[in-house]
Amino acid sequence: MSERRTTAQSPDRSSAGSVRRLLAMAGIGGAFAAALIGPGAAAAQAESCPDVEVVFARGTAEPAGPGRVGQAFISDLQNSLNGQSVGVYAVNYPASYDFLQSAPQGAGDASAHVQSVAATCPDTSIVLGGYSQGAAVVDLITADPAATFGFGQPMPPAVADHVAAVAVFGNPSDKIGRPLSAISPLYGAKTVDLCNGADPVCSNGDDRAAHSLYVQTGLTDRAADFVAARISAAPGSAPMVDASDTVG
Repeated sequence: MSERRTTAQSPDRSSAGSVRRLLAMAGIGGAFAAALIGPGAAAAQAESCPDVEVVFARGTAEPAGPGRVGQAFISDLQNSLNGQSVGVYAVNYPASYDFLQSAPQGAGDASAHVQSVAATCPDTSIVLGGYSQGAAVVDLITADPAATFGFGQPMPPAVADHVAAVAVFGNPSDKIGRPLSAISPLYGAKTVDLCNGADPVCSNGDDRAAHSLYVQTGLTDRAADFVAARISAAPGSAPMVDASDTVG
């Protein structure tokens, strides 16, 4: 089990090949255990549960941690949550250029952690996030988009009830018209899927620099506002429409 850290339809083979090429250009389960926890242990665990848990997968070749985009998004979100406690889990995976090996490892680690939090901290609002290859990791556990990638690791449907919102940036699936907000029945309405202008990883543009400017263009702040609104929405209120977009 991963450690806590604080701080559809299947497309055709051509679509799968397109996503693999896009990832290259970017450089880029488990059953609930609540029934096994005694009353005393469960109470102690509940005391340590944050109000919100952010699970974020960094982009390719970024050092271990949530990455630059992830850290900016988390900081913006903390500022928007009016004092609620926020736990942070940086997905533990290589984030290497060998994305066909790296992304599935990230999916497995993220899925295990999310399911653990859902089981031991059922009142915690979970937020999923990812940038570039990290966005592909989030795709794998929420939408199984091809199994666009051919990996097929979506989380059990019941987990979706514990996930308040999803925020992805520079998502390669956008390039072939399959944004997470559109291809995931369980998570689409609670997803903000942002592409920065002519970022070639997620659009038909050719501005490679745009792929590195999600913080500077204010898109992490925009995503944080969307996620904070999702978390703050009263139970039973109408679902928010997704705010996915190509910006710029």
